[in-house]
Amino acid sequence: MPTSIALIPARSGSERVPQKNIRVLAGHPLIAYAVETAKQAGVFERVICSTDSEEIAEIARWYGAEVPFLRPAKYATATSPDIEWLRYTLEELDQRYDLFALVRATNPFRGSDAFRRGLEQLLATPEADSIRAVQLVKQHPGKMWVVEGRTMRPLLDQSHLDVAWHAGQYPALPKVYVQNSALEIAWSRVVFATNTREGRTIAPFLTSGQEGFNVDDEEDWARAEALVEAGTVSLPRVSPPWPPYSPAA
Repeated sequence: MPTSIALIPARSGSERVPQKNIRVLAGHPLIAYAVETAKQAGVFERVICSTDSEEIAEIARWYGAEVPFLRPAKYATATSPDIEWLRYTLEELDQRYDLFALVRATNPFRGSDAFRRGLEQLLATPEADSIRAVQLVKQHPGKMWVVEGRTMRPLLDQSHLDVAWHAGQYPALPKVYVQNSALEIAWSRVVFATNTREGRTIAPFLTSGQEGFNVDDEEDWARAEALVEAGTVSLPRVSPPWPPYSPAA
């Protein structure tokens, strides 16, 4: 069985939802659910948090993740691509692992089973460098437009069609998927061979329901709280469930 690790990215500089990785949802910081998801998946040798913040590192350790070193500030800006901190982390670790998974704190409802299923699917797809979560789009690109002055044109060329996509019903349109950040698993070799986190051949992991729910802004945060309050989603059970992290702990 290939060796694998879980990597939880958690930089400190979130702008749209300040401190979102450690904002409290249902009694625990958001990052606690990512740590538990990775632990409960039961397929990772280690659960490692990559952060530039001592505070986030302390909270991640409280819930059972390793933080063997802090991420350099130059790899933690609002415009830093994932490949920078990812390559740095894999190079700095004292061991090499065949596979890595990105377990983002901003997807609290995807559950540990998603990673078991995702890993199984990737191993059954030997031609793939990686697997990542996608879902059917709600806003189809066939109905999108580019505004050019006083007129506009379809984003996608549809001149070859008898009925343009923008004039058709959604069920008649070709299926198009959009990525979400619920799950990414890749062979570590692709990072060094292609300088990307996903490689060249990617397998789709189809999410359903709230598996692909991602906290990107304050509206998402409010919706996450409402979903939890309504009992329509489940969060990983944090073990031990008490006490939650507090600065005085």
